[in-house]
Amino acid sequence: MGGCGRPPPRGVPAQLRRPARRARWHARIDHLHAERRLRLPQVRETVGAPTRRRERPRLTAVSRNASAMFSLHVDTARTWRGGQHQALLTVRGLRRRGERAALAAQPRGELFRRAAEGGDLHALAPRGDLDLRAAWRLSRLVRDLAPDVIHAHDAHAIAMAALARTLAGRRAAPPLIASRRVDFHVRGNAFSRWKYRQVDRFICASSAIRDMLAADGVPAARTTVVHEGIDIDRIERAPRLDLHREFDLPPGCPVAGNVAALVPHKGQRHLVDAAAQLVREIPDARVLIVGAGELAGALARQIRRLRLEGRVILTGFRSDVPSVLKGLDLFVMSSITEGLGTSVLDAMAAGLAVVGTRAGGIPESVVEGETGLLAPPGDAPAMARAMACLLRNTVERRAFGAAGRRRARAAFSAERMVGETAAVYAAVAGTGPAANRADPPGTP
Repeated sequence: MGGCGRPPPRGVPAQLRRPARRARWHARIDHLHAERRLRLPQVRETVGAPTRRRERPRLTAVSRNASAMFSLHVDTARTWRGGQHQALLTVRGLRRRGERAALAAQPRGELFRRAAEGGDLHALAPRGDLDLRAAWRLSRLVRDLAPDVIHAHDAHAIAMAALARTLAGRRAAPPLIASRRVDFHVRGNAFSRWKYRQVDRFICASSAIRDMLAADGVPAARTTVVHEGIDIDRIERAPRLDLHREFDLPPGCPVAGNVAALVPHKGQRHLVDAAAQLVREIPDARVLIVGAGELAGALARQIRRLRLEGRVILTGFRSDVPSVLKGLDLFVMSSITEGLGTSVLDAMAAGLAVVGTRAGGIPESVVEGETGLLAPPGDAPAMARAMACLLRNTVERRAFGAAGRRRARAAFSAERMVGETAAVYAAVAGTGPAANRADPPGTP
């Protein structure tokens, strides 16, 4: 096994620290696997022709170029949220550019299902950050595929990729790139510090995230800002949904909406409080909260307590979000913390003015006074005032919406995101003109 006879990198977890322990562990796994007494379902080839193991070539400007880059993407989430959508857009976009992109994901997850038609798909089902069995199988996949870079799309994926690189051995270990899409601090435990030290470059969804990593001690040279991207054509092609008919709303009433997972940091409880003030000023206004999550019950109770039944509607999960957006008059993002907020980008592409909070990267997408209005996070009265202002002022609301659509197409397309991500790969692998840059051209 690669790397077993050498001391592991400094700071490696206790499970792999002693060479003798690592050797015994590898031998035990190999023995059980050889006798077919150990089934390892965590990583397996499921789509496409089987691959043969090959030595990873050394990267040089002569033997490699950016257009031939091969990336292995790792995502461990079972749910479908913004990060999984970005991972899928990245993989598909790279393939459209003529580059090879393989994906290892949860076999029972929505990302795995949606990515199946593209091939080069592998199952990865770790039971936690320290699932060494899954990491060992991922290390075998890395040795067999020999990608030029590994791109981890979530925190657990970073752990799996970092352990897999350690187990694969130094010669077989490609650079590790990690997406960071949340604007909260890195955990301070020993393993978390170790795994984040293994990342060669962080792709930050906003400058706010880069600043937070800097506060956590990550050098600027290891971070690059690549704003998330959206499939603008998909949104523009979507038919408009008649929300008044769909949800039995009064004819002609103005409708504001929020699309996000129902989790604490998305701040929907503050939106419900804001709605209570809004309907006092605009009695026929309605607010739709689109999404599912752990706070559904608590929000329903809050709506009943404030006597907002019929005025604030919890729609649950919707698969037709672009059509829902086109039926709204105003979009509201109530987040307490937010990496960037792809729902905001979707709303802008749908031509909606946005009321957002000054949380995380939201001010990097919403230009205050041009594409929308911003309120302090958690400030329900300020949010209500901004909503009422734009719902009353149709001309300004439509002007903001038109400006937002132009901004979304110019700055937040999936094609732009994929191109900048590919530039990061080339820079980290040392195969492109951006090799000595911390950021690709055009990145703030």
